[in-house]
Amino acid sequence: MLSNQLHNGLETAKLLWSRIPNSEDGEVDGGSLLRNSNGNTVESLDYEVIENYAYREEQAQRGKLYVGYYVAVKWFLALLTGIGTGLAAVFINISVENFAGWKFALTFSIIQRSYFAGFVIYVLINLILVFSSVYIVTHFAPAAAGSGIPEIKGYLNGLDIHGILLFRTLIGKIFGSIGSVGGGLALGKEGPLVHTGACIASLLGQGGSSKYHLSSRWLQVFKSDRDRRDLVTCGCAAGVAAAFRAPVGGVLFALEEVTSWWRSQLMWRVFFTSAIVAVVVRTAMGWCKSGKCGHFGSGGFIIWDTSDGQEDYSFEELLPMAVIGVIGGLLGALFNQLTFHITYWRRNYLHKKGNRVKIIEACLISVITSAISFGLPLLRKCNPCPESDHDSGIECPRPPGMYGNYVNFYCGKDKEYNDLATIFFNTQDDAIRNLFSAKTIHEFSAQSLLTFLVMFYTLAVVTFGTAVPAGQFVPGIMIGSTYGRLVGMFVVNFYKNLNVEEGTYALLGAASFLGGSMRMTVSLCVIMVEITNNLKLLPLIMLVLLISKAVGDAFNEGFYEQQARLKGIALLESRPKYQMRNMMAKEVCRNQKVVSFPRIVKVADAVSILQSNLHNGFPVIDHVRNGETLVIGLVLRSHLLVLLQSKVDFQHSPLPCDPAGVSKSIRHNFSEFVKPVSSKGISIEDIHLSSDDLEMYIDLAPVLNPSPYVVPEDMSLTKVYNLFRQLGLRHIFVVPRASRVVGMITREDLLIEDSEDPASVELHSTSVRSLCCFTCVIFVSYYYMLEELNLIRVSQVFLYGDVPSNQLNISIDHVAIAAPWAY
Repeated sequence: MLSNQLHNGLETAKLLWSRIPNSEDGEVDGGSLLRNSNGNTVESLDYEVIENYAYREEQAQRGKLYVGYYVAVKWFLALLTGIGTGLAAVFINISVENFAGWKFALTFSIIQRSYFAGFVIYVLINLILVFSSVYIVTHFAPAAAGSGIPEIKGYLNGLDIHGILLFRTLIGKIFGSIGSVGGGLALGKEGPLVHTGACIASLLGQGGSSKYHLSSRWLQVFKSDRDRRDLVTCGCAAGVAAAFRAPVGGVLFALEEVTSWWRSQLMWRVFFTSAIVAVVVRTAMGWCKSGKCGHFGSGGFIIWDTSDGQEDYSFEELLPMAVIGVIGGLLGALFNQLTFHITYWRRNYLHKKGNRVKIIEACLISVITSAISFGLPLLRKCNPCPESDHDSGIECPRPPGMYGNYVNFYCGKDKEYNDLATIFFNTQDDAIRNLFSAKTIHEFSAQSLLTFLVMFYTLAVVTFGTAVPAGQFVPGIMIGSTYGRLVGMFVVNFYKNLNVEEGTYALLGAASFLGGSMRMTVSLCVIMVEITNNLKLLPLIMLVLLISKAVGDAFNEGFYEQQARLKGIALLESRPKYQMRNMMAKEVCRNQKVVSFPRIVKVADAVSILQSNLHNGFPVIDHVRNGETLVIGLVLRSHLLVLLQSKVDFQHSPLPCDPAGVSKSIRHNFSEFVKPVSSKGISIEDIHLSSDDLEMYIDLAPVLNPSPYVVPEDMSLTKVYNLFRQLGLRHIFVVPRASRVVGMITREDLLIEDSEDPASVELHSTSVRSLCCFTCVIFVSYYYMLEELNLIRVSQVFLYGDVPSNQLNISIDHVAIAAPWAY
C-alpha cells in the first residue's frame, strides 16, 4: 500500500512538472546547436595528434634534453597559473569588500539623519557599480557575461568557442565581477573566478596576448590543443581553489564537473596549481589582517568556520536532514527550469534589441534589488538584543557600517536589532556567515527567513542571464542556508534539544540546494567541508547531497548542462544515448556525401572544394595499378590552407615528386600548421592565387595523417561513441569489415622495458598466419606503419564528427590486426 501511494505521488509530481514548458517542447532549433550565442558556427578542437611526416621529423630531432625542458615548462606554467589566479582572486575580493564597506558605512552614516537620503545614496552607489559592469561587458568583452563555466566546460569537451579565452575577456571578467557583486546583485563571483583562471592559463599557454603586445617567445611552447587543454584544466581548478579557499575541492571540481579527459600526470599539475593558489590566498589573508586591505580587514576571503557549532547529532535528526535534501532537490530543479526559460526568452527576444536594452535591463534590476533590500527591513519590527555572551565574541548590536550579526536598522532603541537587515545589509559572504553562525538561536524569525527566501530566490532567477559576470555558487548557498535554518528552527522547537544548532541545518540546506541545482556530489562535498572547517558534518553533507541530486535528476538536467545547451554548446556526455544501442556506424553516415582529395591535387580543384565545403578533414585517396582506389590518410583543412598560402609545395607535374620517400619533400615545420588559439586562423578568402598558381599541383602525402582511426561499418554506434569520446577524436573512417586477420597484439606485447634497446625488442604476438611477426613491427617502426597502412584498402565512406571530446584511457585486452587488402 505504501509503495503504491509513493508511486502515485511520484507520478502526480511528474505530471505537474510536465505542465511547466520544457526546453525540448520550445522553439529551440536543433540545427543551431553548433552555433554559439552570437550566431557564429562553433568548431571543434583537434585534440588528436596528427602524425604526418612533418610531426614525425620534428619528434625524431628532439632529444631527452628537450623532453625535460618541455616538462619543466609545463610545471612552470602551472606555477604561474596558480600565482596569477590567486592574485586575481585577491584583487576581486578586496575590491568587492571595500566597495561594499564604503557603501554600507556611508549609508548608515546618512540614515542617522534621513532614511530617504540614505536610500537614494544606497541605490545610486549600487546603480553606478552595476552600470560599470554591464558597460564593460557590452562594449568591451561580450564573452565575459555569465559565469563562463558552461563555455569552459564546452572547451574542455572539445569545442572551440571563439572569444571565451581572450585577454579582453579576462579583463572584463575581473572588473565586471567587481561591479556586479559589489553592486549588490543576487550573483556571486565564484563562477567568474573559474573563467578567470581558465583565461589566465590559456594566455600563459600561448605566451601572452600578441594583440596587446603582451607576449613572450619563451612561453610559446604549447602548440597543440591538447597541451592547452591541460593548462586550462589547471586554471579551472585554480579558480575554485581561489574562490572558496578549497584547493582539494578545486581539483575535484575540475575532475567531476568541467573536464571530459583525465590522467594521473594532469592530476599532479592540477593539484600543484591549487596548492599554489592556497599559498597565495593565505599570504594575502595574513597581509589583510594587519589592516592594509581597506575597509574590511578580513579581505573578503570565504571561510565560514562552524567548528564551534553542533558537536554531535542524534538519530532522530536524520529525518529532518533528509527532508532538507528533498527540499533542495525540488527547489534546485525548479530553479534550473525557471532560469532556463527566462534566459531563453532574454537571449532570443530581449537581448537581440541591442546593447542599450542590456544596459537598461541590468540597471533596472539593480534598482529593484536595492529597493527590496532597503525597503523590506523597514517593514520588520526590531527585536531586543539577547543577553551578551562574552565567550561567543558576538556583539549586539554590531557597530554601524561594520560586518557581523545583529544590525541596528530602523530601530527605536540602541539595544535592538533588525533580523532581516542582518541578512540584507551585508555582503553575501558575511550574510552566509551570519546564517551559519553558532550560538545564535532565535536570532532570525521564521517570517524574516521566509521573506528573504522568497525574495532572494526570485531575484536570483531574474538576475541570472543579464549581461554581467554572474556566478551561482554563493546565491545558491544563501538560498539553501535560509530554508535550512528554517528547518533547524523547527527541529529546535520540536525536539527541545539544546545541543541542536540552527547554523548546522543552514549548512546542510546550502549543500542540498547546490546539489539539487548543479548536481555535483564529491567536489561539492569536499568544498563544503573545507570552507566550514568542520569534518564532523561530512556524513550529513553526503546524505543531503545524495538525496538532493537524486530528486533533482528526476526532473531535469544540471544547471550548467542546461545553460550549455541554451548557448548552443553541444556537449558529448559521458554516456551515449540509449537509441545508439540499436544503430550501426554506417547508419549515421549513410546520407553523407564524402568529399575526398587525390594524393596529387590540382590547386584549382583544392580551392573549389574548400570553398564549397566547410568540413575540417578530408580523406586522401590514391590509385593502384589495377585501377582500384584506396584511402592513404586524412588531411586537415587548416593544413591545406597553409599549403595554399605558402605556395612552396606547388609543382608543375601531376606526378609524385618523390614516390620512394616522401619525407625528403617536406618543406614545412610542424609549428606552421598550428592554429593560433586567439584567432580563427587562415580562411580560404584570405588566400590570393594567380591564374598560373591555379594550374599547379600539390602532393598531399607529406602533410596527411597516414594513420587515421578506423571502425567497421557494422560496429554499434554506442561503441563508436565511446571510442570517439574517450580518444578525443574529430574524425573517424567507416570501412567494410576485414576479411582476414594476420596477427593479434595483447597486453603482454606492449610491456616494453625502458632499459631495453627499442631496435632489439621482439614483440611476441599470437600468430594466426606466418606474416604476424612482420605486422607486429608496426608498433616499433614508423616506416613499417606507413608501408602497412598504404596497403590497406579502405572504403570511401567517411564519418564527419563535428563535436569531439577529450581523451581518456581505454583498457583493451587484445588488438587484432587486419591483413593487407582486407578492406
